[in-house]
Amino acid sequence: MPVTADLTKLVDKAFQDKTLAELVDAPVSALAGVSDGDAKLLKDAFGIATVGDLGRNPYFHTASALVALTGTK
Repeated sequence: MPVTADLTKLVDKAFQDKTLAELVDAPVSALAGVSDGDAKLLKDAFGIATVGDLGRNPYFHTASALVALTGTK
């Protein structure tokens, strides 16, 4: 089943026409608000180079789950 979503506020303008598969392979800096400097720090600290790497990172999964369990944002 095809899925559509408005990603204009989530990714930089250069990536707004990309497919979800392309976004997963895109550099972390494709995410709105993540600078090239931020992306370098993520790469150096955690080996995260792509949006997919960030989404699959166990530390970020754990942190997200803890926040979800508290019911806070």
